Amino acid sequence: MTIQKLELPSTAATSVLEDWGPVGLPLSEPACQLRGVKMVLPMANQPEVGVWECSSGRYRRQVRSSETMHVISGEAVFTPDGGSPVSLKPGDVYFFPAETMGTWEIQATMRKVYVLFQPVQPG
Repeated sequence: MTIQKLELPSTAATSVLEDWGPVGLPLSEPACQLRGVKMVLPMANQPEVGVWECSSGRYRRQVRSSETMHVISGEAVFTPDGGSPVSLKPGDVYFFPAETMGTWEIQATMRKVYVLFQPVQPG
């Protein structure tokens, strides 16, 4: 296996990101706006890595993959369905298991570096 440099923006904290539009399931007006950059790694199950940013507001999380994230800036609270709220702030690193559904409340525009792991297919 060779070591691969990931060509994400050189400084994830200050880079200009692509406009991804509004969140899929907004719970606030105006809807949270997303920006980011992503790439798919050439590995089994093709994990996705990128920089993600979301403006203030509330929305339903609909990511089915497991996710590891490192919060670069901003503040948010995530409340998993049937669980207790979790506060996220700069410097925090979290792992969300696959199928973690719930509500995001972005209190200050949040930027994170993330890795999404596609669910393993049985068989």
